[in-house]
Amino acid sequence: MKKTNGLNKQSARYILLGVSIVALVAALIAALPQRALADNETPPPVPADLQVPAGSKLILVGHATGTQNYICLPSGSGFAWAFFGPQATLFDSENEQVTTHYLSANPSENGTLRPTWQHSRDSSTVWAAAVASSSDPLYVAPGAIPWLKLEKRGTQAGPTGGDRLTATTYIQRLNTSGGVAPATGCSVATNVGNKAFVPYTADYFFYKQTGQ
Repeated sequence: MKKTNGLNKQSARYILLGVSIVALVAALIAALPQRALADNETPPPVPADLQVPAGSKLILVGHATGTQNYICLPSGSGFAWAFFGPQATLFDSENEQVTTHYLSANPSENGTLRPTWQHSRDSSTVWAAAVASSSDPLYVAPGAIPWLKLEKRGTQAGPTGGDRLTATTYIQRLNTSGGVAPATGCSVATNVGNKAFVPYTADYFFYKQTGQ
């Protein structure tokens, strides 16, 4: 009986050791994509007003594929396409999903609608507002939506405490293609309410302040 008890205790130790190793490996794997993105990708040159402040550290890069969404509304004496939000998925350099991107209410601003990014692994979220924009043809491709610098307006940890996006201070939207509102389809009263989902791509660069 004593020998059996000794074996049971030894088995239990092996099981606990195995569980600990699995947990450690999972944690290391989960951390790798964020480090790789920051280490291996570099933002392109940008206009001066899109540069992030000194002391900013790149923490995440996402290559977005999705749509810029518009609705036809009355405007002045006529009609015009009005932007009502993006809908996109961001992927890393190995084509693994890293965040989703959309428009949502920011709880830090009493529900103000802001561009939103939610991390695909830990559900941490950042809301931001554009503080600078450029359509400079030296940088922005013809027929593409502008490049942007966005500043954090709120963050939220994931339901289990995930915090991959909570340190974000600035986001750049660069290397854009497509996404511009249609030139037609919103010129008469019967067009009001029509929606257009215009395909676009862009690269998003997320920064935090050094020391955070």
